[in-house]
Order: sequence, then C-alpha cells, then structure tokens
Amino acid sequence: MSEPPLLAKKTKLRRALAFKRSYFCFPYAVLCVIFVVVPLCILLGFAFIGPDDTFSFDNFAYFFTHAENIKTMLFSMGVAALTTVICLVIAYPLAMCLANSKINKSALLVLMFVLPMWVNSLLRTYALQNLLIDLFGMQRGFVSALIGLVYDFFPFMLLPLYTTLANMDKSLIEASHDLGASRVSTFLKVTLPLSVPGIMSGILMVFMPTMSTFSVTEIMGGADTYMVGSMINELINGGDWGGSAAFSLILLVLVAGTMALSNLLSKGKSTDDALGGVL
Repeated sequence: MSEPPLLAKKTKLRRALAFKRSYFCFPYAVLCVIFVVVPLCILLGFAFIGPDDTFSFDNFAYFFTHAENIKTMLFSMGVAALTTVICLVIAYPLAMCLANSKINKSALLVLMFVLPMWVNSLLRTYALQNLLIDLFGMQRGFVSALIGLVYDFFPFMLLPLYTTLANMDKSLIEASHDLGASRVSTFLKVTLPLSVPGIMSGILMVFMPTMSTFSVTEIMGGADTYMVGSMINELINGGDWGGSAAFSLILLVLVAGTMALSNLLSKGKSTDDALGGVL
C-alpha cells in the first residue's frame, strides 16, 4: 500500500533537508577553490603570456634554451635528493627506536621534534646559523645550508616513518622469528617492505619543498646554494611575472611527476608480500 501523496511529499522534503556529514566538506572545498584552483589558474595565465600580452611559449623557451636555468634546476634536484637521503638515514633508526620503545612516545615526539616546529622557520634558521658560527666558526656555504635544510625538514621525514612503524602489525615480526629468520632478514623482508608507504611519504614531504625553498639556502648558503627557488624569487622581485610563473609551472610538473613515480613504487606492497619474502 503506497503512502498518501501529502505524506510522501513531507518525507521527500525531510530527506532533502536532512543534514549529511558530507556537508562538512563544503568549507574545505571553498577554501581549495580560493587558495588552490584560482592561484593555479592565475599562474597558468601569466606563464603563457608573452611580452606583448599575447599567448606565447616564450617564457618556457627562455627556460629550456639557457643552460644556466637547466643547471640550476639540476643542482636543486641534487641538493633536495641529498637532503632527503640524509633525513631518511637519520630518521629511520630513530623512528624504529621510538616505535619499539615502551616509554610515552607521544609526549617524547612532541617535546623533541614537533614543539620546535611551532617556532617560525626563519627564527630557527637564523638561530642555527649563529649557533654554527659560534661553536664551529662555520660561515655561509654549501655545508652550512645543507645542515639547515636537514634541520628544517627532518621532522617531515620522521613523523610519517614513526606513524607507519608504530602501526605495523607486530605479529608479523614474531612470525618471522618463529620461522627461523634472523633479525637482519626480518628487517629486510618484513619491516622494510611494510614501511615503504611511510618512506615514500617522508621522501615526498622532504624532497618537494626542499627543491623550491630559498629562505634557508639564501640565509645559510648564499651564492654557493643558488637554487630554483631563489631564481623564481629574483624573477618576481624583478617584475618578470611571466618567467617566474613558467618556472613555477615547470617545478610543479616535476613535483607531480615525482608524486606519480612514488605512487607506482609503493603500489602493490602488501602484508602477504612481506611475509612471503621470509617464506
């Protein structure tokens, strides 16, 4: 027996007016449009506008036809890769110790690594520079800038690694030992494969912002660490909006390619694969 027409209309109206949890996404969507979509559209517009205010590829041609620009981009990628490797080498064993310890790990993480991030990055950079000068007499240069980059982005490598290792199923490690695997074999065939998502997240969170940074390298490195971020900053200060937009777009494409590559490398990693390696 069907509902009366009036009751059916009230039911439909009640369902239409019912509040859904998905409505909480609306403010976030508005913010994304204002602060992500609109700036990207403006960036695209400036990138393809030539000196005579017409559609042109001159800004991209200028980048690819000058060897200094390519050299700066490659140098930036090398510095970012070196910073990422150093952060990974230091952060991985520390994350394992924190994940396996029985102390109050959350409080320790906040006190040691998260709390200093509340201080402005420029203040921390100047403080580190003065500390290196007072203790070691280390002036501005490549090594000083590299230390500053590692210091600045190290927490972004540690936190995803710690989260992945802390949430790992410990029964798989016990099963590996029960099957006769050594500690080294267990790490290489169980722990390391299962921590790949955390490693890839840390790499992305360190590599991408390091490529585009310019404050740390200019304060602590100077001319020895002239990177693509400094190049874009100089173009903006010089009024070359088209060139800076084109360089930023190229950098954005490289970042997107890095993210796509990381997703391909981390795809297919599963618990069965890790345990199957021991078997």
